[in-house]
Amino acid sequence: MSLHKEINFETDICDHLAAHGWLYAEGDAQGYDRAHALFPADLIAWIMATQPKAWETLSKNHGPAAETVLLDRLRKSLDDRGTLEVLRHGFEMIGLRQPIALSQFKPALAMNPETLKKYAANRLRIIRQVRYSLFNENCLDLVLFVNGLPVATVELKTDFTQSVEDAVDQYRFDRNPKAKGQATAEPLLSFLNGALVHFAVSNREVRMTTKLAGTVTSFLPFNRGDNGAAGNPINEKGGHRTAYLWEEVWQRESWLEILGRYLVTQKDSKKKVAKIIFPRFHQLDATRNLLNKVLEEGPGGKYLIQHSAGSGKTNSIAWTAHFLADLHDAAHRKMFDTVLVVSDRTVLDSQLQEAIFDFERTAGVVATITGESASKSGELAKALSGGKKIVVCTIQTFPFALKAVQELAATQGKRFAVIADEAHSSQTGEAAAKLKEVLSAEELQELNDGGEVSTEDILAAQMAARSAESGITYVAFTATPKAKTLELFGRRPHPDLPASKDNLPAPFHVYSMRQAIEEGFILDVLQNYTPYATAFKLAHNGTEYDQKEVERNEAMKGIMRWVKLHPYNISQKVQVVVEHFRENVAPFLNDRAKAMVVVASRIEAVRWKLAMEKYIKSQRYKIGTLVAFSGEVNDKESGPDGFTETSKTMNPNLRGRDIRQAFNTEEYSILLVANKFQTGFDQPLLCAMYVDKRLAGIQAVQTLSRLNRAYPGKDTTYVVDFVNKPEEVLAAFRMYYATAELSGVTDPNMVYDLRTKLDGAGHYDEFEVERVVAG
Repeated sequence: MSLHKEINFETDICDHLAAHGWLYAEGDAQGYDRAHALFPADLIAWIMATQPKAWETLSKNHGPAAETVLLDRLRKSLDDRGTLEVLRHGFEMIGLRQPIALSQFKPALAMNPETLKKYAANRLRIIRQVRYSLFNENCLDLVLFVNGLPVATVELKTDFTQSVEDAVDQYRFDRNPKAKGQATAEPLLSFLNGALVHFAVSNREVRMTTKLAGTVTSFLPFNRGDNGAAGNPINEKGGHRTAYLWEEVWQRESWLEILGRYLVTQKDSKKKVAKIIFPRFHQLDATRNLLNKVLEEGPGGKYLIQHSAGSGKTNSIAWTAHFLADLHDAAHRKMFDTVLVVSDRTVLDSQLQEAIFDFERTAGVVATITGESASKSGELAKALSGGKKIVVCTIQTFPFALKAVQELAATQGKRFAVIADEAHSSQTGEAAAKLKEVLSAEELQELNDGGEVSTEDILAAQMAARSAESGITYVAFTATPKAKTLELFGRRPHPDLPASKDNLPAPFHVYSMRQAIEEGFILDVLQNYTPYATAFKLAHNGTEYDQKEVERNEAMKGIMRWVKLHPYNISQKVQVVVEHFRENVAPFLNDRAKAMVVVASRIEAVRWKLAMEKYIKSQRYKIGTLVAFSGEVNDKESGPDGFTETSKTMNPNLRGRDIRQAFNTEEYSILLVANKFQTGFDQPLLCAMYVDKRLAGIQAVQTLSRLNRAYPGKDTTYVVDFVNKPEEVLAAFRMYYATAELSGVTDPNMVYDLRTKLDGAGHYDEFEVERVVAG
């Protein structure tokens, strides 16, 4: 029964492709050459149609052996250089003046009739039931070819009896490129020199991998998403939920574009290819929709891409920058003179350079503005006028770069695309004054206390003061857009009508936090969220105030601040944090787990650090701690001199390293932060967070999301919150994750068990507790 259903599934796919420009015929599998892992008939037909002189020379030089000589040379080239390289750039043969091209991809400027003729001549073929092995009669359900080269393999399962997991297992257990006992690897399944991607497909789901490695093969979801969740929605036309794969992704032009423009190699330190990146569905969908809309609307648009952590934003930005830089309109005019990318991702610049070289074999089209030379303006002017397709700058340089781009657009009619990545900095430069117009009072207060500003804030500040600019297209990538960003960049369903509750601005494209969690790219940080109800009871005319009410009451803020900074109060929280970390967190990840403590101000950071060091020393624990805050803190109660990050009492063993580098070593397990590292900080070993700071709205999401980075073996995170209410944190997450749910406290008695232990240790007595509560 299941075999019959699977055959029908195969037939549905093959029939559709055959009706839409692919070659398909029963019995094609007989023409597959196992030893060379090629389909020779299409290879020869392609060369004869597009390079007849080359085929004529080969036939003249080698006679009847021409085909064998060609196949042997091609196989050797594939083994030496890899399928992607050979597919894109061809291979050389003795006796031929030019390399033999194995494909013709559509150029950005499609004007040359000869090129378009070759593009139309590409032979895309799908073959069923391919017996590929040199050692057995194993059979792949489907193999996809371009001009005789295999580019993808497919294992199908029908949901009547099996799932996509069964297809994944088939690859892992029965499709090993070099199974035990085999003298050589299977050329079709081998990494780099075999098929470029392998799809596991059911009626409901798709997974894919670019590297088969037996039982440890890692497959990624390639699903559309189901209304913000993982998986795929019901097919509106009826039929398979995964029909988008062959109807859209494998559609002739789409598939050639993916092979020609999207696939990217990543090299290791020895410059050897270690990885091939195939786009995930949301990356493909976002970039294609963006380009189509820019072509439709012309320059001057604003686009908000709301992609969660774990979405692969570095690659998405690289593709977007590259494609916008090459975009031409219907009249064959270049859409943008230069694409400006702002990002603090250290890998982005090199990745962009490598990716573009992969595509074009052209070096030097990406410039980086570091601001390290004497003149940022000189660096920038040179890059913007020197024919650089893409200019990458940091957030520190961004205000200046944005101003330069705006002036060039206004005075010289130049057209730019500005891609803003999530980036954060405490150095605001000349944007500082304008930021006052777009930041809330709380955000400004934090900025004054060493807090950080984001690219979102700088963009909003620059744009709020300007009228619409027809020459600049803005694309903002962010996981958690602020209200102001949505207002400036969001797109109303009915753009001709004013914004209203029925016409609210929305992101241009969304890959939700929920989908990222369900697909396993990030962790759900609310799973073990524990509110720690600190007993601040301040009697005032017989009325009890909770902390939130106190903070709203101006008259009580001074008292409250004293209570929070009181040495007894801090020392008790320090004990809770250290003991919870030792018992619940430290053993994770082979004793490598780390934690972050978030405090409300720089003074609190200093006092927490001193109290924590004192407690750890008194208990003779071996726990390394760091503290991060900006500038200098003067606190006479803690010491006569000012405190900085590099003070001997704060971080004595940094030895010239920055905080991120030091925290990434095994020396340190706990990082205390005050208005730093709450956004844009990636440390996958972070498993716990202790919060002693009021977090409102987006700040709660951004701060707690420091924990969500996936890491092998990391399946649990902890949040112990001394201040915030669970319902408020949940409400904040709902803005970005429609179905976020708190599973309650991990163990309702955890707080009491910990208190019992601390009470028994004798570090404080009831009198001290009452004195703090009484204030």
